[in-house]
Amino acid sequence: MKKHLLMTACVMSLMGAVVQAQSCLDTEKLVKLDAEYENALRKGDVQFLDKLLAPEFQWVHNLASLKETKAQLLLRVQQPEEQPKARRAHDLSLQRLDKTGVLQGLSSVEKWNPDGKTFRTSRYQFMRTYVEHKGECKLLAVQTMKVWSSEAD
Repeated sequence: MKKHLLMTACVMSLMGAVVQAQSCLDTEKLVKLDAEYENALRKGDVQFLDKLLAPEFQWVHNLASLKETKAQLLLRVQQPEEQPKARRAHDLSLQRLDKTGVLQGLSSVEKWNPDGKTFRTSRYQFMRTYVEHKGECKLLAVQTMKVWSSEAD
């Protein structure tokens, strides 16, 4: 009986480790998901963003100059002022607590200049809060702050 209980405890412990290891908040998986998010913003992929963003999603932009809900962001990416040449997140770190992950880093956004041959870059410090909900990661909140630009201000 004791052997049976011990074996059951070991199996349950291993199953818990496997379930935790399969979390969408694992660093490698979340970094990949976040890169897909950056690409979806660049391309205006409303279908991907609609699935990823939590219904309560909020994005606070530079110095609170703009606050966007999920609906507002989806509308904006459908009608962009200009489509970025590239978007890339880098210098990433992840903090996790239970079913919440906060990804911090820099996002470099390249946009074409009017000549169509050269581009300018803006760099933003960001914090993105992802929550695991019903086995899926949802992006709940974003805060960004512009920290550098190749443009002469």
